[in-house]
Amino acid sequence: MNLQQHHGAMLLKYAGISFISGAVNHGFFSEQRSLWTAAIGMVLFVMGAWMEHSLRDPQADVPQTGLLQTLVLGALLSIGLGFFTGGLQHFPDSPARSAWVVPLGFFVSVLALALSTSHVWQRGTTVYAALVGALVLGGSYGAWQWLEQHPEWAATGHSHDNASGNEHTHDAAADHEHGPSTSPSALVISRSIEVRMDDEMRFTPSNIQVQAGETIRFVAHNAGRAAHEMVLGSDADIREHAQAMQQGAGHDEGHSHGTGATITVAAGQKGELVVKFDQPGTWQMACLIPGHYEAGMRGTVSVHPAKAVHDHSTHTH
Repeated sequence: MNLQQHHGAMLLKYAGISFISGAVNHGFFSEQRSLWTAAIGMVLFVMGAWMEHSLRDPQADVPQTGLLQTLVLGALLSIGLGFFTGGLQHFPDSPARSAWVVPLGFFVSVLALALSTSHVWQRGTTVYAALVGALVLGGSYGAWQWLEQHPEWAATGHSHDNASGNEHTHDAAADHEHGPSTSPSALVISRSIEVRMDDEMRFTPSNIQVQAGETIRFVAHNAGRAAHEMVLGSDADIREHAQAMQQGAGHDEGHSHGTGATITVAAGQKGELVVKFDQPGTWQMACLIPGHYEAGMRGTVSVHPAKAVHDHSTHTH
C-alpha cells in the first residue's frame, strides 16, 4: 500500500470514528442530525477499514523508530487528523474557521504520515497531495461561502425571532428581580452605544460602562460574514446557556436563553436592543451561537450607582 492509499484509508477511518463519537456525544441533544452523523460515520469507517485491509502487504516489515520520533510524529499526525475531522464536524458552527482548519489538517496529516512511515515520497504522492489538497481547499472555501449566504443552515439550527435585526426593548432590572413586566411602559432613551461584532469573535467595545437608571439603546453592528448575537445576562445564566447551546440545544427545540435581552443580527446588518438598567451591578455580554462564546466572544456591562445631582435651588446666600 503506497502513501496516498494509506492516507486515504486513514482519513476515512478516523473521520468515521470522529463522526460516530460526535453523534453519540450529542445524540441526546441534536436528535435527527446525530442519526445522520452516525450513519455517515459508520459508512466512512467501514470504507476506510476495508480499504486498509485489502491493501495491506502481509510481507512488509515494520521499521523500528525511536521513542521521541514516534511521540513527535504521532502528535503531529493526531493534530492533522483532529483538525481535518473536527473542522468537518464544526463547519455549520464556525464556517470561517473551518474553511482553513480542514485544509490545514489535510496537509499536516500527509506530511506527518510521510515522515512516520517507510514509504518513499514519489511523484504520485506529490500529485495526490496537490490534487486532493486543492479539492479539499476548494471544497472548504465553497462550503464557507455557501453557509455565509445561507445562515439558516449554520450554527446548529440556532435562531431567534429577531434575526432580521429588529429593535427589542428590555427592562433588565425588572426581569432580574421581579420577572417580566406585564404592563406597557414608555422608555426614554438616555443614550445610544454602538457595539461592533465580527468574525474574530469579538465585541467592540467589550467593556461598557453605564449608570443605574439609564435606558441604553445598543446599536449592534455585525461587521462579519456570519450571524452573531448579543445576549445580556448574569454570569451564571450566560455560562449555563452557553453550555446548553454547545451541546446542541437549539431554540427550535424549545431552548431559550432565559433573558429577553437578546438580539441576533445577520451578516452585514444592524439591529437595536433597548435595555433599562435600574440597579448597579455587572451584566455579562455574550454571543451564544455555538462556538462563538468558546472562541472569546464575550464582554461586560458594568452598571455604576447613579451620580448625585447637586441642586442649587435650595441654597441661600
